Amino acid sequence: MERTSFYEEIRNNKIKSFLLIVIIFVFFLILGFVISFAIDPGYFFIIMIFSTIFSLIYIWVSYYFSDRIALASVRAKPASKTEHRMFYHAAESMSIASGLPMPKLYVMQSNEINAFASGRNPDNAIICATTGILEKLNKEELEGVIAHEMSHIANYDIRFMTLVAVMVGMISIISQMYLRSLFYGSLNNDSDNKRGNMILIVISLVLAIVAPLAANLVSLAVSRRREFTADATAVKFTRYPRGLKNALEKIKKEHISEEEKRKFPKAVAPLFISDPFKKKFVGLFSTHPDIDERIKKLEAM
Repeated sequence: MERTSFYEEIRNNKIKSFLLIVIIFVFFLILGFVISFAIDPGYFFIIMIFSTIFSLIYIWVSYYFSDRIALASVRAKPASKTEHRMFYHAAESMSIASGLPMPKLYVMQSNEINAFASGRNPDNAIICATTGILEKLNKEELEGVIAHEMSHIANYDIRFMTLVAVMVGMISIISQMYLRSLFYGSLNNDSDNKRGNMILIVISLVLAIVAPLAANLVSLAVSRRREFTADATAVKFTRYPRGLKNALEKIKKEHISEEEKRKFPKAVAPLFISDPFKKKFVGLFSTHPDIDERIKKLEAM
């Protein structure tokens, strides 16, 4: 097997993440450009302002309180230094290895092997682990998982994904307002102008329907790419890819009951190290990359 450097893996994934962000921005520009020709430019300018302000306020609230919202949704409790000693030791070790402040630690009740990180910056970061991960993983495996979560913190992934959410949200709002304007007949009433712009109207209608879906698919691709980046950065912190690889192999072999899956809100699912719903098919609509591909990449490091 050809060996790869985690530095190379990190660099490649960051470049691909940036390019995906550019694609979303291009969707936004094209949609705005076409719609501005299909309707009154002044009216569209108002839509742009409204969608930008609404999206920024909504996402800012979610971003600023992301850790509290995530912890409350899974009913997590603060970890105990005595009961969850290995959890604390792993977090302390990875804090030293990464050079980041020690995050606040929480535990949620679930037999599933899983964990997530949240927080708007390293000084306000949290890591939440399931009771299952603390019971089923050994020291090296747990350190690999914690290193993965510390990587999300180090790479400012919450901030990065918030930017993606803002852009996708703006595209969705603009599309919805334009489609509603068509329904309520808010187009320019100049009949000659209507005839001349009919092709643009059709194109803008198609774009308004397709753009939000396409932007969402790209945002999911960004999410999957950030998981690969976190895996590679975890190896950088631990210098021991086998720990995280073995943890992912245990996650892959798990059989989770429907009752356990209900403990994970769908809105928080993308934060976890693996898809808590254990979908059989991984594709364009998945928040996480295929676990076999992740294991294969770790084996090559």
